[in-house]
Amino acid sequence: MKRRERLMATLRGENVDRPPLSFYEINGLDENPADENPFNVYSHPSWRPLIDLAREHTDRIVIRHVPYKSAAPDPMEKVSSTESVISEGRRITTRRINAGGRTLTGRTRRDPDVNTTWTVEHLLKDVDDLRAFLDLPSRAPGSEVVTDPVIRTESALGETGIVMINTPDPLNLAASLFNMADYTVIAMTEKALFHQLLERLASYLLPKTEAVAKALPGRLWRICGPEYASPPYLPPALFREYVCRYVTPMIKSIHEYGGYARIHSHGNLKAILDDIAAMGADGLDPIEPPPQGDVELGYVRERYGKDMVLFGNLEVSDIENLSTDQFAEKVKRALREGTAGAGRGFVLMPSACPYGRILSPLALRNYETMVEIVDV
Repeated sequence: MKRRERLMATLRGENVDRPPLSFYEINGLDENPADENPFNVYSHPSWRPLIDLAREHTDRIVIRHVPYKSAAPDPMEKVSSTESVISEGRRITTRRINAGGRTLTGRTRRDPDVNTTWTVEHLLKDVDDLRAFLDLPSRAPGSEVVTDPVIRTESALGETGIVMINTPDPLNLAASLFNMADYTVIAMTEKALFHQLLERLASYLLPKTEAVAKALPGRLWRICGPEYASPPYLPPALFREYVCRYVTPMIKSIHEYGGYARIHSHGNLKAILDDIAAMGADGLDPIEPPPQGDVELGYVRERYGKDMVLFGNLEVSDIENLSTDQFAEKVKRALREGTAGAGRGFVLMPSACPYGRILSPLALRNYETMVEIVDV
């Protein structure tokens, strides 16, 4: 089977010649070794063999965000400012919002040798900051969305893969405004206030999901954020309040136009699997094995695999640290458990990818091992 054909058949629950293999963020399309930007870790020669491997031998799932073509003016622009500076080689970005007689400040840091952005100061620090933020005018949804990036990416991929539309849920946007300690306390003790925040964010996200699903029907989606309400951060009852209430209508919009909704949730899953299934999710990732998670892939396959495509269940830390013989056994076990019995489908995939500038020879060899085992 061709790679795109294999992925789409898996999403539909049809038989395939072998389980698809994805390297998650590494897809051989978005990484540019020739880009000399100091923050592009993929310019290091150690990455080139992995980029080529992903391009030539994986079932490519390329993540894309879809913006509005013509959005209403953002009222935040009148009361906020953003500045970026390079300090000691790092890019520091500071956002300030004037709200309720106070200045809300958030700050991020990007290091040249680490492919991630760290939040070093969160915008909201306490309940009073949250109240001030809620008093600001809300952003209205736009109308038409920009489909060109998705269409161009699909054209570039041809038969080698598919696009996955990426969206946060309201909880993702809400929780990321706070540091984790403040978020969990406020979410537990100020439920009415926290729902106001979620409703505000949902009023923008839900119409956008509808607009994108209508303009780009039949695609795979990834919905990020549910993990913020998984144990041990919050109890399952609040997962239903903060996730199910808002994500279920997103999934319904995606389904209305023939799309497939994949829930992205790291960490513990066992206590919330019934709720994820009840929302009508078509897929789940990354299904991390213990000790990173609290449930084995075989358990999820047996109980929920009939209705959901399972994506996982390899840890990036194992790719970087396990001997190749040990890692090969992890791959074989994931394939065995992910395809056991009747089920909608399984995609072998790591939980993330290495984010340092230099890819180790061991990590590269373990990626190669994934391809060798799946292709047998």
